[in-house]
Amino acid sequence: MKVALIISTYNNPSSLELVLISVLNQTVLPFELIVADDGSTNETKKLIKKYKSRFTIPLYHMWHEDRGFRKTVILNKSIVYAKSDYIIQIDGDVILNSKFIQDHLSSAKKMTFSHGSRVLLNIKLTQSLISNKSIFLPKLSFFQYKNFFNSIRIPILYKFQFYNKNLKGTRGCNFSFFKKDFLKVNGYNEDIIGWGKEDSELSARFLNIGLKKQKLKFIAIMYHLFHDSQSRNMLDANKKILEKTITEKLIYCENGCSKYI
Repeated sequence: MKVALIISTYNNPSSLELVLISVLNQTVLPFELIVADDGSTNETKKLIKKYKSRFTIPLYHMWHEDRGFRKTVILNKSIVYAKSDYIIQIDGDVILNSKFIQDHLSSAKKMTFSHGSRVLLNIKLTQSLISNKSIFLPKLSFFQYKNFFNSIRIPILYKFQFYNKNLKGTRGCNFSFFKKDFLKVNGYNEDIIGWGKEDSELSARFLNIGLKKQKLKFIAIMYHLFHDSQSRNMLDANKKILEKTITEKLIYCENGCSKYI
């Protein structure tokens, strides 16, 4: 099965570089790597050009003009462009455990999509990793990670998990699904602009077509680099779109990815 790793980013090349380094460190590489760039400046383009020669797989840079937070748009364009059967989606400010892609692939099942967790790193550790261009975290104690248990990888425990329909904890920074299912619901809803709820709304439509959601606990470990919070000025409007999808059991968004096919 061919898998595409989609990395969303916006004007954060120092963090994106650590993501790319952690992808190079994977036990299993994806078939293709796509950076979904929501309008970054030339620094991001230069970084991607620098790393292309380091990968033995295709590294694509999908970019559109900066006209505000349009993550749903660039993700739709990137996923439609992907030539793979399976999509793993992450953000451009995370460090992946070396078995991250391996874990997503081993847990992939038909009629199922997956959401994983993240470990939140503090500002001091984040700055140290970025300044040293290092993906290797020190062995920290329970008290040094904000959500320590998300850092524990015990694959055998994953097998005892149950499916659920709870949208809580749906995060696009650790998300995987079959591309055919994404196309069936017409991808991300581009009426959702600004930060918030785009992943939950897509997940709700996945559930409405009968897919099962699995929480990837004890596998697919990732570490989230510290950054300031995004503006939440569109959150209320995005919540209303999500509520409509849930209430009316919508399975298809009109303003989705079909225009790019």
